[in-house]
Amino acid sequence: MSSPDVRALITSSNAPLHAHPHAHRGAALDHGRNPMIVYWEMTQACGLACRHCRAEAVATAHPDQLSHEESKALLRQIAAFDRPLPHLILTGGDPLERTDLYELIDDARSLGIAVSITPSATDKLTFDAMAQLKAHGIESFGLSLDGSNAARHEVVRGIAGCFDATIRAAKDAAKLGVPIQVNTLVSAETIDDLPAIYDLLKTLTVMRWSLFFLIEVGRGRVLQPISAERGEELMKWVFDLSQTAPFAIKTTEAPSYRRIALNRMREQGLTAKEIEQTSVYRGFGIRDGHGIVFISNQGDIYPAGFLPLTAGNVRTDSLPEVYRNSPIFQALHNPGQFRGRCGCCEFHSVCGGSRARAFAATGDPLASDPFCSYQPKAFGRGGFSQVAASSAAS
Repeated sequence: MSSPDVRALITSSNAPLHAHPHAHRGAALDHGRNPMIVYWEMTQACGLACRHCRAEAVATAHPDQLSHEESKALLRQIAAFDRPLPHLILTGGDPLERTDLYELIDDARSLGIAVSITPSATDKLTFDAMAQLKAHGIESFGLSLDGSNAARHEVVRGIAGCFDATIRAAKDAAKLGVPIQVNTLVSAETIDDLPAIYDLLKTLTVMRWSLFFLIEVGRGRVLQPISAERGEELMKWVFDLSQTAPFAIKTTEAPSYRRIALNRMREQGLTAKEIEQTSVYRGFGIRDGHGIVFISNQGDIYPAGFLPLTAGNVRTDSLPEVYRNSPIFQALHNPGQFRGRCGCCEFHSVCGGSRARAFAATGDPLASDPFCSYQPKAFGRGGFSQVAASSAAS
């Protein structure tokens, strides 16, 4: 569903338009049928008290979280998608709070599902625990780092000592040879510290730095987002940084970065084939509910963790059926149904806007993403209907 000017730029090879850093190379996927990533919130239990926690995690598990047998059934549902199968990200809360964690990882692996994990930086995240996770086939760790020092990190994470635990875990992962993605919150409270965080990450062994742009849901309502204008400048800085950084850099819930990156690459004279080889290209088209699906600790099926619209529950519904055919997912699969600026934007198939932020701001998951300040060529010139109709038909 690429808009014409984007399709004209990126059609010089058979590489898929919609891909992701966890994608199986060379495998074209229809993200209307198959997600690239399944996020599973294994439990609400966690020893941290992060100020922006979507799950509003607490010290103990929810009494209605998926049981061991229900969790195994969920894994079989994930395995029912077309191959190549989605990459499973175990999250929470803290997955290490699940006593059956290792058995469930083994079950997923036996079904051919690749698994990564985002553990919390608590006393449970020891070198031995990380070694055991590697032995059971975990492909990568996700670690959160929201400050360049303990004071700045822990004012967000809410627990003293978790900064040192995070740095120690990053070094332990390097010793074990397990790749790590470092996730950093972007908000008014953290933005001025990002260059110092980058400098710190350069001293570690990092696969990818993911900048998560605040969505005001859960505990995140107590933090302040940055303006769209400041976000635009930050994303230009991110692109420039990515040209020389020793690790990949991506954005989360800021898909308008793809527009900035695509324009910058075109300005640099990159060919379509060269663009297709970049890490940012592999995220083109991926968005909340399209290439991504989220399962809550109680089995609810959401388009994304920060888009709390329940489309079904794995206890009673088929995950592939819900992902492919439920009304909300079908709408999210088709950017031609988006409204306002996102609906008529020439970049909507590459970007699509943050559906979670649109919902948080307006109550409408198909509305424009208020974080993007870009004015589409057709917007306000009477061209909205024509562009939207063209995109829906493409």
